[in-house]
Amino acid sequence: MSMNNVGRPTRPEAANEEAEGFTSLSGGRGLLQDEPLIFELGGWKKTGVDLPDAVPADSALAGLTRDDAIGLPGLSEPEAVRHYVRLSQKNHAIDLALYPLGSCTMKHNPRLNEKVARLPGLSDIHPLQPQSTVQGAIELMDRLAHWLKTLTGMPAVALSPKAGAHGELCGLLAIRAAHEAAGNGHRKTVLAPTSAHGTNPATAAFCGYTVVEIAQTDDGRVDLADLEAKLGDHVAAIMVTNPNTCGLFERDVVEIARLTHAAGAYFYCDGANFNAIVGRVRPGDLGVDAMHINLHKTFSTPHGGGGPGAGPVVLSEALAPFAPTPWVVHDDGGYRLVEEAEGVAAQAFGRMSAFHGQMGMYVRAYAYMLSHGADGLRQVAEDAVLNANYVKARLSDLMSPAFPEGPCMHEALFDDAWLEGTGVTTLDFAKAMIDEGFHPMTMYFPLVVHGAMLIEPTETESKAELDRFVDALRLLAQAAEAGEVARFKNAPHLAPLKRLDETLAARKPKLKWKPVAPAPLAAE
Repeated sequence: MSMNNVGRPTRPEAANEEAEGFTSLSGGRGLLQDEPLIFELGGWKKTGVDLPDAVPADSALAGLTRDDAIGLPGLSEPEAVRHYVRLSQKNHAIDLALYPLGSCTMKHNPRLNEKVARLPGLSDIHPLQPQSTVQGAIELMDRLAHWLKTLTGMPAVALSPKAGAHGELCGLLAIRAAHEAAGNGHRKTVLAPTSAHGTNPATAAFCGYTVVEIAQTDDGRVDLADLEAKLGDHVAAIMVTNPNTCGLFERDVVEIARLTHAAGAYFYCDGANFNAIVGRVRPGDLGVDAMHINLHKTFSTPHGGGGPGAGPVVLSEALAPFAPTPWVVHDDGGYRLVEEAEGVAAQAFGRMSAFHGQMGMYVRAYAYMLSHGADGLRQVAEDAVLNANYVKARLSDLMSPAFPEGPCMHEALFDDAWLEGTGVTTLDFAKAMIDEGFHPMTMYFPLVVHGAMLIEPTETESKAELDRFVDALRLLAQAAEAGEVARFKNAPHLAPLKRLDETLAARKPKLKWKPVAPAPLAAE
């Protein structure tokens, strides 16, 4: 135990008290309190607020009104605050440490964007308001659309899709409408690489297409020969992610587009990894016809926990007439939304949702763009790629890169070849990272890489923080090679819950709390 200059301990040499065989009596660990479920806290008849008795009113529920207690626990204000603070201390957070979850861009997002999104006139408007009363909001949508088109080199954008998969649906529906308008409704096949995001084939199947896989080369790219062999007048589109899911740029992307267009098909690009090329490459220049952009990934707003999200789709000149409504237009009458399939929107395939999109995401993304500027957005891509290559370079002597030749893009991909013979699996290694204070990277994806470990450091991490993360992984890698299997097989040791049976938890989750019956008294 090291001591400071007044004899008080500073940094313990042992990893933790539990590693020394010490377990607290209360279930807490130091300053981390043990916390039960809110239903287990008791206090069913108390509340932190005083509410007047409700005035009885005639019911239109035909006798279906509740006649017993609703069954919600009651907490005083301090109890409620402490409960949620204690729970928050059990979660990993981007404000706590690096979040290496690849493909999800879990990066620090400026608080400025959150503040702007909460400004009156943006946070408190309603989609059914007269358009004359929300001119500023519609103008913001127009400016956001302008910059999305500028950054991608595409002439049109549909703002309303709510997320990446919703954007994929939008793009494929536009492609289907274009084929049907040209008398090519017989094209019923979509080609997708073996490493594609799972939503790609799922969306294509949802649209009624048959999905055929394109082979992958040994260096992790689309196999051009296989692509060319599978193209034909039955193919409606290809769906390729670039940079791809292996964290690599498709070097032959222009040739991919040429072959696709020569066969009469359209090129859909999955834009999930746009943050690796924003400001550096315009997809329109590569021959892309449609691409969704995850505003909640590339342009600010964490999207863990299911949202909210926004997945605008940029479209080529060939697909622009088929874009879904609404569109924003600006004329002498101000800004307005084109919502009917008539006039300039006569060929629109319909609309993606009841309303116009996710205003909160629009504001955050536009604030992010304005605060970064053209040079800043370019640096976003440069720093994301630099950080990933730094991680790859520092770990490659201990861990095995899935594609060792050449640089990666925004994420570094490792396989489990280096773990062979250690008795440690990818899952074991990921669980041990929790003990070191880091959220695990993406595991077992993409499926084309055995035991995959996909690390995306994002552009927001400093060299010092990257070193802290890499140093922890190096220590774990050395422990695995030294045969310290118990450290990994029983991990995590320090999390609120220990190793779970994940299969059982997924198949038989406990979704409902049931009160424990009180033990009978001896006299009973």
